[in-house]
Amino acid sequence: MGNSSVKIRLKEKIEPYTLFGSSDINLRIIGETLGIRVVARGHDITLDGPPERVRTGEEVIADLITLIEEGYSIRPEDVEYVIRQSAKEDGLKLKDAFHEAISLPSKKKLIIPKSHTQAEYIKSIKEYDIVIGIGPAGTGKTYLAMGMAVSALLRKEVTRIILARPAVEAGERLGFLPGDMYEKINPYLRPLYDALYDMMETDKANRLIERGDIEIAPLAFMRGRTLNDSFIILDEAQNATSEQMKMFLTRLGFNSKVVVTGDITQVDLPAEKVSGLIEVQGIISEIEGIKFVYFTEKDVVRHKLVQDIIKAYDTFVSSAKKVKKSRGS
Repeated sequence: MGNSSVKIRLKEKIEPYTLFGSSDINLRIIGETLGIRVVARGHDITLDGPPERVRTGEEVIADLITLIEEGYSIRPEDVEYVIRQSAKEDGLKLKDAFHEAISLPSKKKLIIPKSHTQAEYIKSIKEYDIVIGIGPAGTGKTYLAMGMAVSALLRKEVTRIILARPAVEAGERLGFLPGDMYEKINPYLRPLYDALYDMMETDKANRLIERGDIEIAPLAFMRGRTLNDSFIILDEAQNATSEQMKMFLTRLGFNSKVVVTGDITQVDLPAEKVSGLIEVQGIISEIEGIKFVYFTEKDVVRHKLVQDIIKAYDTFVSSAKKVKKSRGS
């Protein structure tokens, strides 16, 4: 079957630069990702290549035009990733990804979901008071939750953000670490600071932290508090004990949201301690108003090698269990 050619003409009210990107980078990404030729002249775009791929390119450009008309800005890395995903049979479509995007007014950017699960996660946080995201590293559980928290604070939907983490994996034994309290807990909370600074200007974030509008603290500091008008995130929750998990979930106050994130395959608690994140699945999953979202290696968005590493470890663990079982029998 030969190639086909399609010409698309932009509406006069659309500035070509907003679609094409700097030096036509968005069009180059579409062409290279789909394996078609994309040429722009003025308000006209011509697509040449295999008919099926040209049709996909036409759909992608139509989605981008719709998004631009609705006021969204387009980042090249988002276009590339979502086009690659949309090429898969179960991939997230570009338009759906942008419609579930998190708006960050402070940096005038969007955080775009990169998979169906990420889009479901964002939607769940909007709709439920408690959301528990479980899955491997690199799937965006914490980053997306942070984005939703920052967006809610800047839009004055909440008055503060509380970010908590089990400070020391083996039961928060802070006394065994050198330095004062800040020096003891800071290394364990650093990833939360990193995510925060990626979403807000450093000076503004520091001012909000100094005022107490953003609080980053070890999980042990949550005891005895009731948190109203707050967006509360518990990260690395697989290292919270059963007692700590109950304590944390019952901090929920009026007009507040709780997001819990963790990887149940990476528990660092002592053998005699039960992971609260593993246990909680069988206790509260049927309660209305609570949503569990499960991520897999397919949702990993860091680097392709991270997906491959996770798959390799899953295969190794599965094989080891089979060998152990066969030896036992």
